[in-house]
Amino acid sequence: MTGGDIERLIQLLAKVPGLGPRSARRAALHLLKRKETALEPLADALVAAAEKVRTCSTCGNLDGIDPCSICVDQNRNLTIICVVEDVADLWALERAGGFRGQYHVLGGTLSALDGVGPDDLNITGLVNRAHDENVVEVILAMGATVDGQTTAHYVIDRLADCGVSVSQLAHGIPVGGELDYLDDGTISAAMKARRPI
Repeated sequence: MTGGDIERLIQLLAKVPGLGPRSARRAALHLLKRKETALEPLADALVAAAEKVRTCSTCGNLDGIDPCSICVDQNRNLTIICVVEDVADLWALERAGGFRGQYHVLGGTLSALDGVGPDDLNITGLVNRAHDENVVEVILAMGATVDGQTTAHYVIDRLADCGVSVSQLAHGIPVGGELDYLDDGTISAAMKARRPI
């Protein structure tokens, strides 16, 4: 491996979210020092992922099979679809373990500044799925950002004639959060979303 190869490795690692140039250098050095136990298995895993991982044609998840393992799981509640912005959001909900229904990945949010319009997202696929007679509820799990809420409102309008109930994740005070450390928008959202106990 030449100096140019090492620099290319560092540059590619620096493109990974969360890794800047300095972290990429440390990661590259770690991998190179541990070729047999770290670098080669990582290279094999990257090649396998590039060859085998695909986007689920039903929900938009990433998996080695299509439809994905979540979509083919017969133990899931097929009457509820949870709509998320990205695959990372789907994985976060799965990790939390509180949802056992179906998912639908939009592939982002509407954003006039970034030039992302309705045709750039998988909204039509969601509407088609919501028309299924088994589906009774669609849960919108969008971020509490301006783009996330704009997207949620647009999706609500598109689902109006599907005959499903539409709900949205609650926004507000996180578990273990203290009021003094929260921003005004979070406190305001929590106050509006209050419920009786």
